[in-house]
Amino acid sequence: MEKRMVVAGLGYAGAAIAAEARAHGFAVTGTARDPARARPPAGVAVVDFAEAGAAIRDATHLVVTAAPGEAGDPVLAAHAMAVAMAPGLGWIGYLSTTGVYGDRGGAEVDEATPPAPGQPRSERRLAAEEAWRAAAAASGAALDIFRVGGIYGPGRSALDEVRAGAARRVVKPGHSFSRIHRDDIALAVVAGALHPDAQRVLHLVDDEPAPSADVVAEAARLLGMAMPPAIPFEEARTRMSPMALSFWSENRRVANAATKRALGIAWRCPTYREGLRRILAEEGQPAGS
Repeated sequence: MEKRMVVAGLGYAGAAIAAEARAHGFAVTGTARDPARARPPAGVAVVDFAEAGAAIRDATHLVVTAAPGEAGDPVLAAHAMAVAMAPGLGWIGYLSTTGVYGDRGGAEVDEATPPAPGQPRSERRLAAEEAWRAAAAASGAALDIFRVGGIYGPGRSALDEVRAGAARRVVKPGHSFSRIHRDDIALAVVAGALHPDAQRVLHLVDDEPAPSADVVAEAARLLGMAMPPAIPFEEARTRMSPMALSFWSENRRVANAATKRALGIAWRCPTYREGLRRILAEEGQPAGS
């Protein structure tokens, strides 16, 4: 049987997922608000999001990357009937956020930890998770809820900030972030699609939660550029946007062991060090020693 995947939201992560799925033999259709401006991977079809109902009804696998708004999940708002009427739909993957755990004061959370969102956007994500649980149960499809850490990759990393002279090593002792390379999101999502199992919560984070200052320092080292100065958080916060401050207000370490066991994978980029080197290799740039 042909594997037909719809990626609802062919953005930064969605395009990587689509390319990975194509490499594993899926026929892939991605959605875009403006298909004329979309840049799909080779072999991936694009449809207007508003007109994606037919593709969803024909899908065997559905990936949802679109963030919820005030009115809830946009895919369910526009295409709930298509999801319910898709006879061959066997698996749904929903990309959520580790933000649903809220602030844990630096403590670790794992895949079984109950959510406790502390930000309105995280509360909306948790509500969207529940909506997809209900939709999957009603349709009989397996569901993977992927709680994703900070996403980085080509064009979106500390390497770009260092090159632009915009990087800062913000120092806040005891504060770490969990992050994931875009290519490992694609790896995990397609692994989930290929090996579905009822309803699962999976963590898309690498093996080493780390301070942002450490990532900036490694980027500067690899580029052979001057080390950005260290700035205490209390000083840096006066120049942060409200969104940045909201991220810094929460501190948690996100575990991933159960996810890797469930999917049978090892990360391509187990830490930010391998991730930054992977970006440089893709750019054809040599890395510093």
